[in-house]
Amino acid sequence: MSLKGSVNLLIDALLSVIYPQRCDLCPNLVHARSDGTTCATCWEDIELGGIAGTICSKCGSPALGQVPLERADQVRCRRCDQDEFTAARACGVYEGALRSAVLRLKREPYVCERVIKMLIEIQAGEPLNRASMIIPVPLHDERRRVRGFNQAEVIADALSNACHLPVNTATLLRTVHTERHRAGMDAKARRDSVVHAFAVIHPRVVEAERILLVDDVFTTGATSSSAAGALKEAGASEVFVLTLARAR
Repeated sequence: MSLKGSVNLLIDALLSVIYPQRCDLCPNLVHARSDGTTCATCWEDIELGGIAGTICSKCGSPALGQVPLERADQVRCRRCDQDEFTAARACGVYEGALRSAVLRLKREPYVCERVIKMLIEIQAGEPLNRASMIIPVPLHDERRRVRGFNQAEVIADALSNACHLPVNTATLLRTVHTERHRAGMDAKARRDSVVHAFAVIHPRVVEAERILLVDDVFTTGATSSSAAGALKEAGASEVFVLTLARAR
C-alpha cells in the first residue's frame, strides 16, 4: 500500500473514533471519507449505470434484455430519437447512496471521492472519451444567487482535475428562469419548460468541439437536449451528457 493510502486509512480510523458519523441511509457508521456521508454497504447496493448491452446506446436508459457486446452500440429505446445530444450516461439510478450524494451536492459544493471515481470510469469509456471540453449545465443567475453555487460546475471541476479536460463556464448561458420541474410533470411539460432556455455567447469557443455536458440528474433529458441543441447550433460537432444519476 502506498504512503498516501496508509495515511488515509489512519485518518479514517481516527475520525471514526473521534467524530463518528452515521450513514445517511442506515444505522451504520461511515468509515471512509471517500464515501461521503453514506456507508460502504449502502454504496454497494446502488444500481450502477453504463453496463454494456443493457442500456440504450444514446440516452443510457435501461434496455430490455441482453445483447452481444458487439451489438451494444445498436441498442436504442427510440424515446430519445429527437434529443439533440449524441449520447448520455450516468453513474447509476437516482436512488439510495447516489440520491444522498446528489441531495448533499445541492446543499454544499462537495463530491465525494467514490463518485468522482465513478464519473472518471464512465467518461473514459465509449463514446464519452471522445470529448474535448467540459461544459456544466448553467443555472439561471436568479437561482444561482439563491443557492450560492452551481452544482454542475462542482462536478465539472472535479472531473476536469481527474481527466485533464478543460472546463468552460462562460460560453453557455441559461437565459430563461424556468420553474423547478415538479414531480408528476410529464416529458412534454418538462420539454416545453426549457425550450430556448439556453444560449451560446462565444460560438467560436465551441466550434467543432466535442462537448461533455455535465449535470447532477438526468430525468427526461429535456434540459440536456435543450442545452445540447444550443451548443450544436453554435457549431459543436458532438455533445455528450454525463450526470451523477438518472431517474428510473
